[in-house]
Amino acid sequence: MTELSDQRVLVAGGTAGIGLAIARRAIAAGARVVIAGRDPQRGAAALEQLGNLQASFIRGDAGDPAECTAMVAAAAESLGGIDALFCCSGGNPMPCLLKDIPLDKVMGIINRSLAPTILPARAVLPTMTQQGHGAIVCIASDAGKLATPGEVAIGAAMAAIIMFCRAMAYEAKRQGIRVNCITPSIVEGTELHDSLMSDSFAGRLFSKAKTLAHLGVVQAEDIAEAALFLAGPGAARITGQTLSVTGGISAI
Repeated sequence: MTELSDQRVLVAGGTAGIGLAIARRAIAAGARVVIAGRDPQRGAAALEQLGNLQASFIRGDAGDPAECTAMVAAAAESLGGIDALFCCSGGNPMPCLLKDIPLDKVMGIINRSLAPTILPARAVLPTMTQQGHGAIVCIASDAGKLATPGEVAIGAAMAAIIMFCRAMAYEAKRQGIRVNCITPSIVEGTELHDSLMSDSFAGRLFSKAKTLAHLGVVQAEDIAEAALFLAGPGAARITGQTLSVTGGISAI
C-alpha cells in the first residue's frame, strides 16, 4: 500500500468514477484530500460516500481557465499547499466516426477532453514550484496510443495529454515536480462505462475489447492504485511516463 501520510492532495474531477476512487484510496493512505468538480450536489454526494473528515469539496470547472485557477488556489489555501494533483476531469466523450461529426463540432469534442485535464496541471505549477516538489498524474486513454475507429477526435485529445505530460515533466523536473500519465481502456465502475455500453456503436466496440482483457476488466480502483503509486515515494524517480492499465486489452 502506498503511504501518503499528511500529503496534501487535490483530485480534479474527484466527485465520481476514477477520481472518486483515487480520493478514497488517498484518504486510506493517510492523505488530506480536496475533491473538485462543477456540481455542488455531486460534490456533497461524493463527500458522503467518502465519509471522512479529511476530505472537502471545492466547486470549479477545470476546463475554464479562470475557474481552474481559482479552484487550485482555493485548494492550496485550504490544504496549505498541494503535494499531489490528480487530473481526472476529462469528461465522458462518446465514440463517433469522424464522418458523422459535423466540422464545427470537431474541436469542441477535442477541447472538452483536453482542457479539463491539462489546465489544472498548469494551474498548480506555481504552487509546486514554490514548494520545490510535487507530483501530477493525468488520466488520459489508450486511444491516444492506439488508433481506434470512432475515436479519431478523442484519440487526438488523449495523444495531446500524453505529450503534454511528457514535455511538462521535462521542464518541471528542475523544480522537483514529477508528471506522469495513466491510459486506461474500458473501466468498469464509472459513468462513462455505463454510457459506452448502452450506446449501440460504442457498446459493440467495447464489448469486443472486454474479451481481450484476459487479466480482468479494469475497475476504477485499479486506476487509483496505479495513480497513487505514481504520486507516492515509490515512484520518486519516475517522471514523463505513460502507463497503460487495460487488463491486457492492449500492450503498448
